[in-house]
Amino acid sequence: MAQAIRYGLTPASRASGGFALWTGRALSGLVAAFLLVDGGMKLAGARVVTATMARLGWPSDLATARLLGVLTVGATLLYLVPRTAFLGAVLLTAYLGGAVATHVRIANPLFSHVLFGVYLGVILWGGLWLRDPRLRALLPLTAMGGARGTRDQRDGEE
Repeated sequence: MAQAIRYGLTPASRASGGFALWTGRALSGLVAAFLLVDGGMKLAGARVVTATMARLGWPSDLATARLLGVLTVGATLLYLVPRTAFLGAVLLTAYLGGAVATHVRIANPLFSHVLFGVYLGVILWGGLWLRDPRLRALLPLTAMGGARGTRDQRDGEE
C-alpha cells in the first residue's frame, strides 16, 4: 500500500481508473497505429515516402527514410511499454516537433499540415496521461489553490 500511495495510486484514483485507463489505451493505440504504419512505410522504402521526403526538403535516399523509420518505430514501441512509456512520449514529441518545423520551413498550410504533429502529440500525451496514474499525479488537471483556494482552505476560513 505504501508503494501505491508513493506513486499516487490512492483508492480514489484506482476507482476512477477503469474508464480513464481504457480511454487512454484507445487514444494511445490510435496514435501508435498511425506511427507504426508511418514507420513501417519508411522501413519498407516505399516510393511515396522518398518522393514526399524530397518535396519536404529531406534527402530522398532509402538510408535516410529507413533511419527515420527506425526512430519512429523504436520510439513508438517504447511508448507502448508501460515502464518506458514516458521516455517514448518524450522521444515522439521531439520527432513530431521536427515534423512541425519541416512543415513550417516550407510554408505548408497551418491547420492541415503544420499542426498535424501537434494534434498527434496532444493525443499521445492525453492517452498517456489517462492510462498512467503516476503522470496524472505529477500533472494534475485540477485547480491547486488559485484565487478561490481549495475546498479545504475555504472550509478552514469559515
